[in-house]
Amino acid sequence: MEILVFGAEQLCASCVNLPSAKDTAEWLEAALTRKYGAHIAVRYIDIDSPLEGIEADFAARIHAEEFWYPLVVLNGEVIGEGNPKLKDIQQAIENIKLG
Repeated sequence: MEILVFGAEQLCASCVNLPSAKDTAEWLEAALTRKYGAHIAVRYIDIDSPLEGIEADFAARIHAEEFWYPLVVLNGEVIGEGNPKLKDIQQAIENIKLG
């Protein structure tokens, strides 16, 4: 299972007091690996780098301000954005594991 965390080097204007998207990805990876072990991976995606497919689609939607970053995506579905909550992300993982 892979979780994608989209973001950019520069913090968004409303995110000044929040961790960067890259920091969020590292924090999520540590927290989720502790709980789920090697069954889960977290990958940071820079929305300003050349992308393809679903990654390019989400990056374009962030640039169009449809979503805020960090944007957390699991299986093509948004499970957190802006200031993602660990509890919500874990619930989405559990829903997939149980479903």
